[in-house]
Amino acid sequence: MNDLAGKHIVLGLTGGIACYKAAELCRALIKGGATVQVVMTAAAQQFITPVTMQALSNRPVFESQWDAREPNNMAHINLSREADAILIAPCSADFMAKLLHGRGDDLLSLLCLARPLDQVPLLLAPAMNREMWAHPATQRNVTQLRADGATVFEVGSGDQACGESGDGRMLEAQELLDDVIAFFQPKLLSGEQVLITAGPTYEAIDPVRGITNLSSGKMGFALARAAQEAGAVVTLVAGPVHLPTPRGVRRIDVTSAQSMFDVTVQHAQGASIFVATAAVADWRVAKLAEHKIKKETGAAAPSLVFVENPDILAAVAQSPRGRSGALYCVGFAAESQDLLANAQAKRLRKGVPLLVGNIGPATFGQDDNALLLVDEHGATEMKRDAKLALSRRLVAEIAARLQRKEE
Repeated sequence: MNDLAGKHIVLGLTGGIACYKAAELCRALIKGGATVQVVMTAAAQQFITPVTMQALSNRPVFESQWDAREPNNMAHINLSREADAILIAPCSADFMAKLLHGRGDDLLSLLCLARPLDQVPLLLAPAMNREMWAHPATQRNVTQLRADGATVFEVGSGDQACGESGDGRMLEAQELLDDVIAFFQPKLLSGEQVLITAGPTYEAIDPVRGITNLSSGKMGFALARAAQEAGAVVTLVAGPVHLPTPRGVRRIDVTSAQSMFDVTVQHAQGASIFVATAAVADWRVAKLAEHKIKKETGAAAPSLVFVENPDILAAVAQSPRGRSGALYCVGFAAESQDLLANAQAKRLRKGVPLLVGNIGPATFGQDDNALLLVDEHGATEMKRDAKLALSRRLVAEIAARLQRKEE
């Protein structure tokens, strides 16, 4: 997906060993659809060469405020006016202090100072030793820079080039790419607390066997990312899947339908939006075998007795907060046929204002999907697209419905 299509990013590099990550970040931004103009401080050039960044960005690198290539010799003005954002990665402790005090003694600090504040956002990716990051002066600077309107990304934690370990590492390229993409997404759910269930459940038969389904969890994880991008605080209750946790999302792993029910009901008390994308098993075995059920030659196959699992969506939707509208509930229906009729029936049965239907066999494990939105007014199709793109559209639909409800 070209999430940054049409965006022009000024990528600034300051002095630090994390400059090696800036090369991968530059490539990632371009693959995301952006054009990238690199500006390097003299200190940054001690760690990585302008030739490398020129080759990756396919643009000449700017290094000096006295660069005569600009007809008016005002690179700090021209570069800042062309940008959709200025991203400093890595951003050293020294450079943050410089920004805080409004100093402009090199090209990069000058263009940050000269940028139109209401048009060109400043994004900072700190990178430094753990003691430098934890120093009170640095933390004061971060607080003030945020108060001044800059976006200061979080830092990573782990081994550092100096041999120490702790907070202060610059985020990895993919993490920063996700944060930049999220920055540009409309904050349609700002202030909302979103609870999402995703993936399958696993109902054990014995210690080595169980009943599950083909849900990959990709739709729910994409929706969690889209909601976080839209400014929500997101809690994701995930069944047994092998997917990375979306940036900024709180994840709680569960296994069975009962465990998903318990966790979801608990966290629904503090949520304002609940989206049930998980493919929850309707039944579980009545009695779990203590040991593996052995196959015996000539013996009859074992009989399994099932009991019904709790209905997570119905329980949350019919809770006092669900019935009052304090918690806006959205259900998902994975069908194999008669999608519209089944989705309409499920919406009424569960008592939710919005039901999202899809054909399960056509989407399980895939990166794309097609959705049918069903509410009291009828049905709306969302044609097949990447699950993240669909999730962003669904987030917009939910936000619009919440807005209409408030009006």
